[in-house]
Amino acid sequence: MKSLSRREFIKATAASTAAAAIGVSLIPGMEKSVFAGTTTWHKSVCRYCGVGCGVMVGVKDKKIVAVKGDKECPTNFGLLCVKAFYLNRINYAKTRLLHPLVRKNGKLQKASWDEAMDLVAKKFKKTIDENGPDSVAFYGSGQAYTEETYIANKLFKGCFGTNNVEGNPRLCMASAVGGYLTTFGGDEPGGSYTDIDKCDCFVLIGSNTAEAHPVVFERIAKRKAKNPNVKIIIIDPRKTPTNKIADLHLKCIPGYDLPILHAMARLLIKEGYADEDFIKNHVAFSDGKNPMNYEQFKQFIEEFTPENAAKTCGVTPSEIVEAAKLFGQAKTAMSMWTMGINQRIAGVWANNLIHNLHLLTGKIGVPGSDSFSLTGQPNACGGVREGGGLCHLLPGHRSVKKPAHREAVAKIWGISPDKIQPKPGLHTMAMFDGLAKGNVKCIWICTTNPAQSLPNLNKYLKGMEEQFMVVAEAYHPTMTTELADVVLPVAMWSEKEGVYGCTERRSQHLAKCVDPPGEAKWDGEALMMLARRLGYGDKFPFKGPEDTWNEYLTLTKGTDMDLTGMPYSRLKKVRGLQWPCPSEDHPGTEKRFVKGDPLFKGEGKINFYKKPNGRAIVFARPPKGPEEPTDAQYPFALTTGRILEHWHTGTMTMTVPELNRAVPKAYVEIHPDDAKRLGIANKDMVEIFSRRGKAQMEARVIDRPRKGTLFVPWHWREALINLVTTDAIDPGSKEPEYKVCAANLKKA
Repeated sequence: MKSLSRREFIKATAASTAAAAIGVSLIPGMEKSVFAGTTTWHKSVCRYCGVGCGVMVGVKDKKIVAVKGDKECPTNFGLLCVKAFYLNRINYAKTRLLHPLVRKNGKLQKASWDEAMDLVAKKFKKTIDENGPDSVAFYGSGQAYTEETYIANKLFKGCFGTNNVEGNPRLCMASAVGGYLTTFGGDEPGGSYTDIDKCDCFVLIGSNTAEAHPVVFERIAKRKAKNPNVKIIIIDPRKTPTNKIADLHLKCIPGYDLPILHAMARLLIKEGYADEDFIKNHVAFSDGKNPMNYEQFKQFIEEFTPENAAKTCGVTPSEIVEAAKLFGQAKTAMSMWTMGINQRIAGVWANNLIHNLHLLTGKIGVPGSDSFSLTGQPNACGGVREGGGLCHLLPGHRSVKKPAHREAVAKIWGISPDKIQPKPGLHTMAMFDGLAKGNVKCIWICTTNPAQSLPNLNKYLKGMEEQFMVVAEAYHPTMTTELADVVLPVAMWSEKEGVYGCTERRSQHLAKCVDPPGEAKWDGEALMMLARRLGYGDKFPFKGPEDTWNEYLTLTKGTDMDLTGMPYSRLKKVRGLQWPCPSEDHPGTEKRFVKGDPLFKGEGKINFYKKPNGRAIVFARPPKGPEEPTDAQYPFALTTGRILEHWHTGTMTMTVPELNRAVPKAYVEIHPDDAKRLGIANKDMVEIFSRRGKAQMEARVIDRPRKGTLFVPWHWREALINLVTTDAIDPGSKEPEYKVCAANLKKA
């Protein structure tokens, strides 16, 4: 078959994208007969990013044969991105693991489930007995279903007695969580995708929306096409396909955008765009340690003139002035961001400063306005953030530190509150550091590939190889399964049922459409097999995901994320529901903190009821730069990210020939001036190196990154860029700074 260039590939799939919106499939190579006759269609949700696009899964002869957009889903109205078109392929990849593997004489060999689980149970029991519960850990995923994360959380925190429970959303969304909690008192956006359709000004900061969240981008583009006066501001070190709809691009130095946000806030106040009544009635101020008043905040930001900020950030003063003017003049505004903001040592602070713009202008809590973080994984919100799948959390947005929260959870779990430790466990980077040092001796890894995805990998690979590691995964080999002692085959998307929770607080049911292949089992069943072997079977009477979900619902009752109005019987009929949704006759909540939100308090315009005084906080944060600035030895700022066709470590997308042919190998984007200075031509092989490691890949000389910046998509194991990245973390969120580190470059 002829190999397509990326341009040809995108052009070829454009017609399919348009067709999906009206429910017709024109996927290249798909036979028309698939859509006729005995094909049955099942309502589901896309397996990739956190947008939560509804899909219809076509099944014929007990096999998934096609996927099309769900026209009834209010998230995407039938539109899909190119990755979703080929979802049916990922279930039938040649790399699907069909039976358990156990390491014997240094090699992974086929084993029975009983043999594998007996070994796992023996190792976990011995380790806990000899070293205590904190010598074991669970590392999950924003791709696991909520029910699976819930079972793991209950087993490890409630039965084993360790809070060493983490998930890979720590690597992508923890700073957004920190920002929402500190500013508003509660996690997750207050608005919805419907705000896009009423928005007059979009600020896309640290987000290549067109490639990372293409359906959201399409909705923004549609809004602008219908309303030419809509303005779009981009703040990002790199030109991307998102620039096609931009009115203004502030091409800042990686890691130095906080002064821009403070300068915009200063201008909004000075030029009269601040909503003084909103500030008086709904806002408080803080420097992060002590309360401030409005005048003190204005004094703090006085130094952030456009001229001063521009010197630090690498943009012009006029660009900052224009950005503030566009935001201030707009009747409504939405800010959207993702990893370019979150994966930073000042990620929480950057989130706070984005929220500041909305609080100072009152552009929040009204249709068309919100500070709206975009989520990277399909269930990072539902399973991990809401389900409590991090070391400091419990289900229902609860904290392990609070006695009342531990008691509420312990009552449902049927355990003593003392069994749940009051001290947070090891966050992700500390957990894998614990493996490297031998303090964590057994770990269960679910639906993720940390041996490729962790930053500064040289520091952590040895620990994953030396300690006892169980990996529950649909694919083998991956970099993580190759290091494991036991690999368990688990069911994939559409081979099990469950719930995903997406960016806009929408919980959606995914149907089981076919049986899993070979000996693959539901992740929840695998975890319960361990529970039964260790004497905790009575705590897990669940016959399947629905029983698990029903118990989980009781833990959300009365919380800010009340899901009790969402039993399976209802979720199976609707295209998701937005929490809080406290009863089965409640329609769900499109907008939080305002009238219509069942938890809304008071008579005013808005009430941030998760804060004791109902006021959100505007923060005066220092303009903190990256942990590792560039210098003479390492003069380039390296940043990483995703591209349209591939996703995360490629275990799924790289099994799809069409996606793989479109972008078959790793590359680094280099500005033409930098390439010329170094004598590097397009498609030369180059080596990127830092203080931690090196990686080789092809040079792509292109006017996308700003001068002095290198951009690498991180999907390929053959060119492992995470050997180069830094594992410095935000002290608040514990999220690593993938997005900026100092590096150098030379011909390979």
